[in-house]
Amino acid sequence: MQIDLRSDTVTRPSKGMLDAMMSAKLGDDVYAEDPTVNALETRVAALFGKPKALFFPSGTMANQTAIKLHTQPGEQLICDKYAHVYNYEGGGVSFNSGVSCNLVDGHRGMMTADQVEAAINPPDFYHSPLTSLVTLENTTNKGGGACWDFKEISKIRIVCDTHDLGLHLDGARLWNALVAKPETPLQYGEIFDTISVCFSKGLGAPVGSMLVGNDVHMNKALRVRKMLGGGMRQIGSLAAAASYALDHHFDRLKEDHQKAKDIATVLEQLDAISGVEAVETNIVIFKLNSNVPADLFLNKLKAHDILVSDMGSGKLRMVTHLDYTDAMHTILLEILRKP
Repeated sequence: MQIDLRSDTVTRPSKGMLDAMMSAKLGDDVYAEDPTVNALETRVAALFGKPKALFFPSGTMANQTAIKLHTQPGEQLICDKYAHVYNYEGGGVSFNSGVSCNLVDGHRGMMTADQVEAAINPPDFYHSPLTSLVTLENTTNKGGGACWDFKEISKIRIVCDTHDLGLHLDGARLWNALVAKPETPLQYGEIFDTISVCFSKGLGAPVGSMLVGNDVHMNKALRVRKMLGGGMRQIGSLAAAASYALDHHFDRLKEDHQKAKDIATVLEQLDAISGVEAVETNIVIFKLNSNVPADLFLNKLKAHDILVSDMGSGKLRMVTHLDYTDAMHTILLEILRKP
């Protein structure tokens, strides 16, 4: 039995999800005639209180589209140094939009409103790029699944309004944050100009993300998606998987969170571990002692067919997910406890 904890992207569609995919009504989505896609877009837009939503093949494409909506070439966005749009989207910010990133040294991928304000370039100083966008990520991937303080997000919104900046949320794991904290999609929709959400991580769909925003932004997003190669045809089967995931896999995210906390508790007791970052959702990031080679620890796990991510510098990551069963959880904890 392989236990794959490298990411929550490794899940496979369940039988129920496959049945939903096979029975989905299909049409040509480029002509906006796929009824299953249209229904999902309407549903997600309503969840966030936005007029429109648009289905994308990936969260990266959704984020890159949002950045292009809010910026012009030569301008600059503000994000945390851990931000996914900077670290893990192949340099798309500069390649697709001609925009640079002003990186903020936040805490576990989260900035304060004061830090955001300090990072804004003076608009009349033409030697520096014009700041036009702030992007946040919730939960923070590189920050170990940490959840933002919503009050701080509200303060950042005020800063953006004061300086006429757009505000985009990379909500790839926003579903996890919504389960972990007493917040609603509508609250996020009121704060952010655009939001991307992903169905292929914690929710367990095979592919798909959604971008939500106002009419002006989303009308432009349709054209940008086409330019980036995201126009697809009979994709109702993919939308059906995402819809099934919302119906059946959202509430169970709390199970992933609890298992991640269980893992963290065991890791904290091991002599080989120097520290475990606080666990709020489904990501566990921990650091090995300097005298413990990462290869030695990883090979011990691989000998039991357990896969985890090596983040470098003695830092490792485990991510719990839909396909990580109770039986796997018991086995992992037993193996970790063994000397």
